[in-house]
Amino acid sequence: MFTLPFWKATAERSVRTFAQTLVGSLGLDTVGIINASWEEGLALGAGAALLTVLTAVATSGGTEGPGITETVRTRE
Repeated sequence: MFTLPFWKATAERSVRTFAQTLVGSLGLDTVGIINASWEEGLALGAGAALLTVLTAVATSGGTEGPGITETVRTRE
């Protein structure tokens, strides 16, 4: 957990989660399933990204990656 590759992988995962949540919430708004404004979509995305980081930290015991069984490989 205290390595640069761990935090790079965690940052990448949280950015992907943020984008997916934002696009999902705004996409569901356009088809009338939910009624979400941009502000609400951004808030949902930020909350999901924060949960992603917290999950990565909580499940990092014994591995180098942000996932339970993940190992971050360094490029040579």
